[in-house]
Amino acid sequence: MQRVTLGTLAARLGLSKFAVSRALSGKSGVSEQTRRRVEELAAELGYARQPAPKELRTLGLVFHDTDLVNSELHVLIQSGVQAEAQRRGYQVRVRWTHLAEEVEAFVSTCSGAIMVGPHGRDTYDRVYALDVPIVRTGWLEPLEQADFVGGSDHEAGSAVARYLVELGHTSIAFVQGAPGYRGRMERYYGVREVLERLPQINFRQMTFEKEVRFTEHLKAIESEGFRPTAFFCAHDGLAVTVVSELLRLGYRIPEDVSVIGFGDYQAATQISPQLTTVKGHGQQIGAGCVRLLDDRLNERMARDIPVRLLIASRIVNRASCGPAKRMPV
Repeated sequence: MQRVTLGTLAARLGLSKFAVSRALSGKSGVSEQTRRRVEELAAELGYARQPAPKELRTLGLVFHDTDLVNSELHVLIQSGVQAEAQRRGYQVRVRWTHLAEEVEAFVSTCSGAIMVGPHGRDTYDRVYALDVPIVRTGWLEPLEQADFVGGSDHEAGSAVARYLVELGHTSIAFVQGAPGYRGRMERYYGVREVLERLPQINFRQMTFEKEVRFTEHLKAIESEGFRPTAFFCAHDGLAVTVVSELLRLGYRIPEDVSVIGFGDYQAATQISPQLTTVKGHGQQIGAGCVRLLDDRLNERMARDIPVRLLIASRIVNRASCGPAKRMPV
């Protein structure tokens, strides 16, 4: 038997979920006649009311457990969530899973939830039916009616493009792994948006397949006459690989070629030369999720207006980028 939700009652009565919720909680804003209609149908259908957010004061944090490539970012997000939740008087419960039924069961016990990673449509359909506030850090569909907190990937890509052009680079490669990660594609779109307007720039995307060494990809593009003097890598881990391979081939960094990463994770300062990169603010993203949930739970914001909160990144200058010079022949 399908579970009865606020949405079920609202659809049967021709009311909004907001009105149904207020009627069942005894709050003002609905007539006594409407309140009786809602209560009678709820009793008839066996609706089990979820505890009010202020009674639970518990926030759920759900990580997609197969998204291991972003593990360091996830640690930072969790740190930000827990610190901000403690400051605001909430408890935090954490769950790692990608199974829709497990996510639904977990979120049903929380006042609100933060969803991190590439959860599927079925999962989101289930948790939104619970009628508890949800904030996501994974990418949304265009104009999807959902709350979101995340980084400024597109802007960051554009900023890196300008940064490299100002250093005099006219042959630039964007290096990424397997396609499909939305944030990385947004960085690529941001770079391309700037460089396509500059006819003197030679720009290409390099898809880095783990089965083939970076050296083989580099040789392939060089055989086609494309010799990058700067590599913008979609994440720091990939940038570390590129730096290591270039050094092994005898390139000097940054004298011959520049490399810039994304994330500013621990690996960025554990190599030589240390990595110029774009700093993502994972802790601030986590804290922002809690602030947005707190606003929702305390009804400070209109329920029917979704919010996008972007935490702006910044370029961190270190030793792996420098003025452009001709690549050795």
